[in-house]
Amino acid sequence: MAEHTPDSFKILLEKLVKTPEYFTPGDLKLALHHLFRFLAALHIGRVERRPESLAAAAEVLRARALQAAIEDGDTDFVVDIVGTGGDGHNTFNVSTTAAVVAAGAGARVIKHGSKASTSSSGSADLLQSLDCLFTAPSPGTPLPISKVPFTFILAPHYHPALAMIAPYRKSLPFRTLFNVLGPLINPARPRGMVLGVAERELGPTFAQSLYEGGVERALVVCGAEGLDEISCAGDTHAWQLVDGKITEITLHPELFGLTIHPLASVAGGTPTENAETFKALLNSGNDIPESLTPVLHFVLLNASALLVVAGLASDFKEGVALAMNSITSGSAWDALVAFRNVGREAIKEISERRKA
Repeated sequence: MAEHTPDSFKILLEKLVKTPEYFTPGDLKLALHHLFRFLAALHIGRVERRPESLAAAAEVLRARALQAAIEDGDTDFVVDIVGTGGDGHNTFNVSTTAAVVAAGAGARVIKHGSKASTSSSGSADLLQSLDCLFTAPSPGTPLPISKVPFTFILAPHYHPALAMIAPYRKSLPFRTLFNVLGPLINPARPRGMVLGVAERELGPTFAQSLYEGGVERALVVCGAEGLDEISCAGDTHAWQLVDGKITEITLHPELFGLTIHPLASVAGGTPTENAETFKALLNSGNDIPESLTPVLHFVLLNASALLVVAGLASDFKEGVALAMNSITSGSAWDALVAFRNVGREAIKEISERRKA
């Protein structure tokens, strides 16, 4: 194998740009070795854990992403709720459900996510099981994002470069910078975020990175069990970003007026199973099955936090009340249906355009 030196990479890059027809599989392997050595060096030196490093990497990836044209994006306070993943707990799709519930309570939510990587059901998997469709943007043509309460944008559609290297990245024996960048590169550039991390030491780093990336209000959370959500089982470490100031706090279900539940009671299943739970929760009105109480409280915790960040609730108990009304009134389900209808119309328009 050719030597891995800065000069050898320079030669490869020049060859790829000037004569791509002569760029061989062997050249690609050599280039990937350069990339992996770079990622390993970042990992060993823990450079990837520095707030300024995360913010800089996120800025580059957002600049290279395909663009989204957000209707009223300049005036609406757009929010997102997302986790880094990798916590190993495989819980129910709480952030996606909480996003829909918060949207039903009046928040403008544009969630950025993908299919499952470390769990059995990712946000995209759940939404597809609920018959939602995702429209890919065209290079050079920003995709219009309609003004509906809830929108989901599929990360690989907007970050094709990351999608291409994903299979190679996953073969590495350690988590890299790319494993944790997802929450920071939402093309919608939300002004408010609830962001879950699976390691407590990442909390201050992400809070600072969000601030440096232009987020105005945020709550970075890490359940005491290493959960990348607000935990229903006890304490959650949290870092609150408001007006440029980051404050470390501790959350507990009691602060929300809710009881605790073991994580085993909110375990996730397959996307189809989680979709059935989602539908039962959001379509039962005031008669939510008692067996779903742990999942209900788990969702209320996280939806409440998002409503506080969105500025629609003054505290977590008010957030719970708004979220509960969103569920029982049917507003949350209506938010999901509105997104589903927009997706179907977009696919229909694309199909008709191709026929013309």
